[in-house]
Amino acid sequence: MKIAIYGSGGVGGYFGARLAASGNEVHFLARGAHLRAMREQGLRVESALGNLQIKVLAHERPEEIGAVDYVVFAVKLADVEGAAERLRPLLHERTLVLCFQNGVEAPETVARVIGAQHARIGVAYIASAIAAPGIVRQTGTMQRMQVGPGAERYVAACKEAGINIEQVDDIDRARWEKFVFLAALSGVTTVARAPVGACRADPDLRASFEAAMTEAWRLGRKRGVKLADDFIGERMKFVAGLPAEMRTSMQHDLEAGKPLEAPWLCGAVARMSAQDGLEAPVNRTLYAALKPFLHGPAGAAR
Repeated sequence: MKIAIYGSGGVGGYFGARLAASGNEVHFLARGAHLRAMREQGLRVESALGNLQIKVLAHERPEEIGAVDYVVFAVKLADVEGAAERLRPLLHERTLVLCFQNGVEAPETVARVIGAQHARIGVAYIASAIAAPGIVRQTGTMQRMQVGPGAERYVAACKEAGINIEQVDDIDRARWEKFVFLAALSGVTTVARAPVGACRADPDLRASFEAAMTEAWRLGRKRGVKLADDFIGERMKFVAGLPAEMRTSMQHDLEAGKPLEAPWLCGAVARMSAQDGLEAPVNRTLYAALKPFLHGPAGAAR
């Protein structure tokens, strides 16, 4: 099967490497030093589930690849619309673009650009990031994907590659389950400049995390998403089992001086809650604290 990885960072790099190692024709789209390293040295994945060092097909432009069966669309949220405009060379009439962004708004943006027949919701759970050009490092052993109906061949390929993947009927609920959890966790860990272990151990940070999740859960329920009544309690149990050293992708971005996805995470909870007549003071405060860093180091906000 021919697959394009559009955005070869922590998510795309990890899952793309696993798919390539199992024999699929996988093309990686990247840029800058990461692209040069992959072309010269291949892609290395460092993981407790098994390291990989593979030669890869690395590209700068979709035109170099041509039409594929699936696109793993894993660019950052700020890049979604522009990257979607460049997807067309990868498409034939049956190509599916699996959108694995954080947040809940990206698939609709992609559908608007290339057509709803191509765009599909994807959900990815993994703690991974680019450790150095050409190197993706995973923290812990969690690696999980969820997709909806229609992506059966992709599901089969992932299972053959040892990827934990689930095909679910209500993929909209699945993406909101991640959004409620991640918007809160990324906001708290990034504002605190502390890993998951430190945030869950501190009573005030733990309470802020739970309150931020509750605001997002209430928003999802208001919008008709079938989030479980006990969702918050179950997520609090889940976070207790995460690696103490785990950092969210937004925290990695802050530490690296990169733009932040806060407008589409805690900022989106605040924005959409206001649109729906709900209060979201915790998410609004988290977003306000991160605004000076949205475009890089403090003082760079525009």
